[in-house]
Amino acid sequence: MYNRSMKTDLNEVAVFIKVVEMGSFSQAARQLGMPNSTVSAKVSDLEKRLGVSLIRRTTRKLFVTAEGQVFFERCTRGLEEIRSAEEELTAGQSEPQGLLKITAPIELGSIILPKVIEKFKNQFPKVNIDLFLSDRTVDIVSEGFDLAIRAGDLKDSSLIAKKLGGVYFAPFASQSYLKKTSSPKVPKDLKDHSCLQFTPLGIEEWNLLGPKSVTVPMRKQIVINELNIIKALTVSGVGISLLPTFLCFSEVQAGKLVRVLPEWRTNIRPVHFVYVGQKHASPKVNAFILVATDIIKSSLQSFEI
Repeated sequence: MYNRSMKTDLNEVAVFIKVVEMGSFSQAARQLGMPNSTVSAKVSDLEKRLGVSLIRRTTRKLFVTAEGQVFFERCTRGLEEIRSAEEELTAGQSEPQGLLKITAPIELGSIILPKVIEKFKNQFPKVNIDLFLSDRTVDIVSEGFDLAIRAGDLKDSSLIAKKLGGVYFAPFASQSYLKKTSSPKVPKDLKDHSCLQFTPLGIEEWNLLGPKSVTVPMRKQIVINELNIIKALTVSGVGISLLPTFLCFSEVQAGKLVRVLPEWRTNIRPVHFVYVGQKHASPKVNAFILVATDIIKSSLQSFEI
Protein backbone atom coordinates (compact mmCIF):
# COMPACT_ATOMS: atom_id res chain seq x y z
CA MET A 1 0.00 0.00 0.00
CA TYR A 2 1.22 3.49 -0.81
CA ASN A 3 2.48 5.36 2.25
CA ARG A 4 1.45 9.04 2.00
CA SER A 5 4.40 10.02 4.20
CA MET A 6 6.81 8.79 1.49
CA LYS A 7 7.02 12.03 -0.49
CA THR A 8 10.58 11.64 -1.73
CA ASP A 9 10.86 11.85 -5.53
CA LEU A 10 13.02 9.00 -6.88
CA ASN A 11 14.21 11.32 -9.64
CA GLU A 12 15.53 13.75 -7.04
CA VAL A 13 17.25 10.88 -5.24
CA ALA A 14 18.88 9.70 -8.48
CA VAL A 15 20.16 13.24 -9.15
CA PHE A 16 21.52 13.50 -5.59
CA ILE A 17 23.34 10.16 -5.98
CA LYS A 18 24.90 11.28 -9.26
CA VAL A 19 26.12 14.55 -7.69
CA VAL A 20 27.81 12.65 -4.85
CA GLU A 21 29.32 10.09 -7.25
CA MET A 22 30.75 12.78 -9.54
CA GLY A 23 31.74 15.14 -6.70
CA SER A 24 30.39 18.04 -8.72
CA PHE A 25 27.02 19.54 -9.68
CA SER A 26 28.28 20.50 -13.15
CA GLN A 27 29.77 17.04 -13.82
CA ALA A 28 26.53 15.41 -12.68
CA ALA A 29 24.54 17.74 -14.94
CA ARG A 30 26.67 16.71 -17.95
CA GLN A 31 26.25 13.02 -17.14
CA LEU A 32 22.48 13.39 -16.73
CA GLY A 33 21.99 15.72 -19.69
CA MET A 34 20.36 18.37 -17.48
CA PRO A 35 21.03 22.07 -16.94
CA ASN A 36 23.10 22.86 -13.85
CA SER A 37 20.19 24.84 -12.43
CA THR A 38 17.87 21.81 -12.66
CA VAL A 39 20.34 19.56 -10.84
CA SER A 40 20.85 22.14 -8.11
CA ALA A 41 17.10 22.70 -7.75
CA LYS A 42 16.35 18.98 -7.42
CA VAL A 43 18.92 18.52 -4.66
CA SER A 44 17.61 21.63 -2.88
CA ASP A 45 14.01 20.37 -3.14
CA LEU A 46 15.11 17.02 -1.71
CA GLU A 47 16.82 18.73 1.23
CA LYS A 48 13.74 20.87 1.91
CA ARG A 49 11.48 17.85 1.80
CA LEU A 50 13.72 15.88 4.18
CA GLY A 51 14.39 18.86 6.40
CA VAL A 52 18.10 18.15 6.52
CA SER A 53 21.26 19.38 4.76
CA LEU A 54 22.74 16.67 2.53
CA ILE A 55 25.45 18.62 0.75
CA ARG A 56 27.36 21.74 1.76
CA ARG A 57 28.60 23.82 -1.14
CA THR A 58 31.43 26.31 -1.45
CA THR A 59 32.63 28.18 -4.54
CA ARG A 60 35.27 25.50 -5.14
CA LYS A 61 34.07 22.26 -3.63
CA LEU A 62 31.12 20.35 -2.21
CA PHE A 63 31.06 18.37 1.02
CA VAL A 64 28.63 15.57 1.82
CA THR A 65 27.27 15.87 5.35
CA ALA A 66 27.19 12.89 7.72
CA GLU A 67 23.42 12.65 7.17
CA GLY A 68 23.95 12.95 3.42
CA GLN A 69 26.50 10.11 3.42
CA VAL A 70 24.12 7.76 5.25
CA PHE A 71 21.27 8.72 2.92
CA PHE A 72 23.53 8.27 -0.14
CA GLU A 73 24.65 4.76 0.88
CA ARG A 74 21.14 3.50 1.63
CA CYS A 75 19.59 5.07 -1.46
CA THR A 76 22.35 3.68 -3.68
CA ARG A 77 21.56 0.17 -2.45
CA GLY A 78 17.84 0.80 -2.93
CA LEU A 79 18.18 2.03 -6.51
CA GLU A 80 20.46 -0.90 -7.34
CA GLU A 81 17.75 -3.27 -6.09
CA ILE A 82 15.18 -1.51 -8.27
CA ARG A 83 17.45 -1.78 -11.34
CA SER A 84 18.15 -5.43 -10.60
CA ALA A 85 14.44 -6.17 -10.24
CA GLU A 86 13.72 -4.54 -13.60
CA GLU A 87 16.57 -6.40 -15.29
CA GLU A 88 15.50 -9.71 -13.77
CA LEU A 89 11.95 -9.26 -15.05
CA THR A 90 12.99 -8.22 -18.56
CA ALA A 91 16.10 -10.37 -19.08
CA GLY A 92 14.16 -13.50 -19.95
CA GLN A 93 11.56 -11.66 -22.01
CA SER A 94 13.61 -9.45 -24.31
CA GLU A 95 15.05 -10.63 -27.59
CA PRO A 96 18.70 -9.52 -27.78
CA GLN A 97 18.91 -6.41 -29.93
CA GLY A 98 20.58 -3.03 -30.19
CA LEU A 99 24.28 -2.12 -30.16
CA LEU A 100 26.79 -4.38 -28.37
CA LYS A 101 30.16 -2.69 -27.75
CA ILE A 102 33.05 -5.09 -27.15
CA THR A 103 36.76 -4.48 -26.58
CA ALA A 104 39.63 -7.00 -26.65
CA PRO A 105 43.44 -7.15 -27.04
CA ILE A 106 44.50 -6.75 -30.66
CA GLU A 107 46.18 -10.09 -31.40
CA LEU A 108 43.96 -12.24 -29.19
CA GLY A 109 40.76 -10.60 -30.40
CA SER A 110 41.67 -10.81 -34.07
CA ILE A 111 42.30 -14.56 -33.82
CA ILE A 112 39.50 -15.82 -31.56
CA LEU A 113 36.62 -13.42 -32.22
CA PRO A 114 35.85 -13.82 -35.96
CA LYS A 115 34.34 -17.28 -35.46
CA VAL A 116 32.43 -16.07 -32.40
CA ILE A 117 30.98 -13.03 -34.17
CA GLU A 118 29.95 -15.09 -37.22
CA LYS A 119 28.01 -17.57 -35.08
CA PHE A 120 26.53 -14.85 -32.88
CA LYS A 121 25.23 -12.77 -35.81
CA ASN A 122 23.63 -15.85 -37.35
CA GLN A 123 21.72 -16.47 -34.12
CA PHE A 124 21.00 -12.87 -33.12
CA PRO A 125 20.73 -10.73 -36.27
CA LYS A 126 19.09 -7.80 -34.42
CA VAL A 127 22.27 -7.13 -32.43
CA ASN A 128 24.77 -4.75 -34.02
CA ILE A 129 28.39 -5.20 -32.95
CA ASP A 130 30.99 -2.48 -32.41
CA LEU A 131 34.36 -4.21 -31.80
CA PHE A 132 37.31 -2.13 -30.59
CA LEU A 133 40.69 -3.87 -30.48
CA SER A 134 43.33 -2.26 -28.29
CA ASP A 135 46.17 -3.41 -26.07
CA ARG A 136 45.49 -0.68 -23.51
CA THR A 137 43.16 -1.44 -20.59
CA VAL A 138 39.92 0.19 -21.71
CA ASP A 139 37.72 1.68 -18.98
CA ILE A 140 34.52 -0.02 -20.10
CA VAL A 141 32.32 2.05 -17.77
CA SER A 142 33.48 5.55 -18.73
CA GLU A 143 33.94 4.62 -22.41
CA GLY A 144 30.57 2.95 -22.73
CA PHE A 145 31.52 -0.66 -23.50
CA ASP A 146 29.24 -3.57 -22.64
CA LEU A 147 31.88 -6.30 -22.53
CA ALA A 148 35.65 -6.74 -22.54
CA ILE A 149 38.05 -9.63 -23.05
CA ARG A 150 41.15 -9.19 -20.92
CA ALA A 151 44.35 -11.20 -20.66
CA GLY A 152 46.31 -11.03 -17.43
CA ASP A 153 45.56 -10.69 -13.76
CA LEU A 154 42.61 -8.43 -13.01
CA LYS A 155 42.65 -5.54 -10.58
CA ASP A 156 39.99 -5.46 -7.89
CA SER A 157 36.90 -3.65 -9.14
CA SER A 158 33.13 -3.76 -9.21
CA LEU A 159 33.24 -5.46 -12.61
CA ILE A 160 32.09 -9.04 -13.05
CA ALA A 161 34.73 -11.44 -14.42
CA LYS A 162 34.19 -14.83 -16.08
CA LYS A 163 37.33 -16.89 -16.72
CA LEU A 164 37.73 -18.35 -20.21
CA GLY A 165 41.16 -19.98 -20.01
CA GLY A 166 44.76 -18.88 -20.17
CA VAL A 167 47.55 -17.94 -22.57
CA TYR A 168 51.32 -18.09 -22.28
CA PHE A 169 54.44 -17.13 -24.25
CA ALA A 170 57.10 -19.67 -25.27
CA PRO A 171 60.43 -19.50 -27.19
CA PHE A 172 60.13 -20.04 -30.97
CA ALA A 173 62.54 -19.97 -33.90
CA SER A 174 62.51 -20.88 -37.58
CA GLN A 175 64.19 -23.95 -39.03
CA SER A 176 66.41 -21.67 -41.12
CA TYR A 177 67.70 -19.89 -38.01
CA LEU A 178 68.33 -23.15 -36.16
CA LYS A 179 70.28 -24.54 -39.14
CA LYS A 180 72.80 -21.73 -39.00
CA THR A 181 73.25 -21.83 -35.23
CA SER A 182 73.01 -24.40 -32.48
CA SER A 183 69.65 -24.85 -30.80
CA PRO A 184 69.65 -23.70 -27.14
CA LYS A 185 69.64 -26.58 -24.66
CA VAL A 186 68.97 -24.57 -21.48
CA PRO A 187 67.63 -21.04 -20.97
CA LYS A 188 71.07 -19.52 -20.24
CA ASP A 189 72.11 -20.47 -23.82
CA LEU A 190 69.79 -17.70 -25.08
CA LYS A 191 72.47 -15.12 -24.24
CA ASP A 192 74.48 -16.44 -27.20
CA HIS A 193 71.56 -16.05 -29.62
CA SER A 194 69.88 -13.22 -31.48
CA CYS A 195 66.68 -12.62 -29.49
CA LEU A 196 63.72 -10.51 -30.50
CA GLN A 197 62.14 -8.92 -27.45
CA PHE A 198 58.50 -7.88 -26.98
CA THR A 199 58.60 -4.64 -24.98
CA PRO A 200 55.75 -5.43 -22.52
CA LEU A 201 57.55 -8.63 -21.45
CA GLY A 202 60.58 -6.59 -20.38
CA ILE A 203 63.73 -5.44 -22.18
CA GLU A 204 66.23 -6.30 -19.46
CA GLU A 205 65.42 -9.99 -18.98
CA TRP A 206 63.12 -12.91 -19.79
CA ASN A 207 61.46 -14.71 -16.90
CA LEU A 208 60.80 -18.36 -17.73
CA LEU A 209 59.12 -21.20 -15.90
CA GLY A 210 60.05 -24.87 -16.30
CA PRO A 211 61.51 -27.38 -13.86
CA LYS A 212 62.28 -24.19 -11.91
CA SER A 213 61.97 -20.44 -12.38
CA VAL A 214 64.86 -18.72 -14.17
CA THR A 215 65.73 -15.20 -15.24
CA VAL A 216 67.66 -14.77 -18.49
CA PRO A 217 69.45 -11.42 -19.02
CA MET A 218 68.78 -9.86 -22.44
CA ARG A 219 71.19 -7.89 -24.61
CA LYS A 220 68.46 -5.65 -26.12
CA GLN A 221 69.52 -6.39 -29.71
CA ILE A 222 66.04 -6.07 -31.24
CA VAL A 223 63.23 -4.61 -29.12
CA ILE A 224 59.76 -4.26 -30.66
CA ASN A 225 56.35 -3.44 -29.18
CA GLU A 226 54.27 -5.23 -31.84
CA LEU A 227 53.90 -9.02 -31.82
CA ASN A 228 53.07 -9.54 -35.49
CA ILE A 229 56.32 -7.85 -36.53
CA ILE A 230 58.24 -10.03 -34.09
CA LYS A 231 56.53 -13.13 -35.48
CA ALA A 232 57.32 -12.14 -39.09
CA LEU A 233 61.00 -11.57 -38.26
CA THR A 234 61.15 -14.87 -36.37
CA VAL A 235 59.65 -16.73 -39.34
CA SER A 236 62.21 -15.10 -41.65
CA GLY A 237 65.07 -16.43 -39.49
CA VAL A 238 66.24 -13.30 -37.68
CA GLY A 239 66.31 -14.90 -34.24
CA ILE A 240 64.50 -16.48 -31.29
CA SER A 241 61.46 -14.80 -29.77
CA LEU A 242 58.90 -15.30 -27.03
CA LEU A 243 55.50 -15.55 -28.71
CA PRO A 244 52.04 -16.42 -27.39
CA THR A 245 51.14 -19.89 -28.62
CA PHE A 246 47.77 -18.73 -30.00
CA LEU A 247 49.54 -16.26 -32.28
CA CYS A 248 51.93 -18.71 -33.93
CA PHE A 249 49.90 -21.93 -33.83
CA SER A 250 49.33 -22.03 -37.61
CA GLU A 251 53.03 -21.31 -38.31
CA VAL A 252 54.03 -24.22 -36.09
CA GLN A 253 51.52 -26.49 -37.83
CA ALA A 254 52.97 -25.44 -41.20
CA GLY A 255 56.57 -26.05 -40.06
CA LYS A 256 57.52 -22.37 -40.32
CA LEU A 257 58.30 -22.12 -36.61
CA VAL A 258 59.63 -24.57 -34.05
CA ARG A 259 59.29 -24.35 -30.30
CA VAL A 260 62.72 -24.35 -28.71
CA LEU A 261 63.35 -25.14 -25.05
CA PRO A 262 59.98 -26.98 -25.00
CA GLU A 263 59.97 -27.35 -21.21
CA TRP A 264 60.11 -23.59 -20.71
CA ARG A 265 57.47 -20.86 -21.00
CA THR A 266 56.27 -17.70 -19.30
CA ASN A 267 53.66 -17.76 -16.57
CA ILE A 268 50.10 -18.46 -17.71
CA ARG A 269 48.03 -15.28 -18.09
CA PRO A 270 44.31 -15.81 -17.42
CA VAL A 271 41.76 -14.65 -20.00
CA HIS A 272 38.43 -13.29 -18.76
CA PHE A 273 35.20 -11.80 -19.95
CA VAL A 274 34.67 -8.60 -17.96
CA TYR A 275 31.45 -6.61 -17.78
CA VAL A 276 29.69 -4.10 -15.56
CA GLY A 277 28.85 -5.44 -12.12
CA GLN A 278 25.14 -6.06 -12.22
CA LYS A 279 23.28 -9.06 -10.90
CA HIS A 280 21.60 -9.58 -14.28
CA ALA A 281 23.46 -8.65 -17.46
CA SER A 282 21.48 -7.40 -20.44
CA PRO A 283 20.07 -9.97 -22.89
CA LYS A 284 22.60 -9.01 -25.60
CA VAL A 285 25.56 -9.44 -23.20
CA ASN A 286 24.19 -12.73 -21.87
CA ALA A 287 23.64 -14.01 -25.41
CA PHE A 288 27.18 -13.12 -26.53
CA ILE A 289 28.75 -14.73 -23.47
CA LEU A 290 26.68 -17.87 -24.03
CA VAL A 291 27.73 -18.17 -27.69
CA ALA A 292 31.36 -17.20 -27.15
CA THR A 293 32.36 -19.08 -24.01
CA ASP A 294 32.72 -22.61 -25.43
CA ILE A 295 34.30 -21.37 -28.68
CA ILE A 296 36.93 -19.30 -26.87
CA LYS A 297 37.66 -21.96 -24.25
CA SER A 298 38.19 -24.68 -26.86
CA SER A 299 40.26 -22.31 -29.03
CA LEU A 300 42.59 -21.42 -26.17
CA GLN A 301 43.06 -25.10 -25.30
CA SER A 302 43.78 -26.04 -28.91
CA PHE A 303 46.49 -23.36 -29.17
CA GLU A 304 48.62 -25.05 -26.51
CA ILE A 305 51.81 -26.28 -28.18
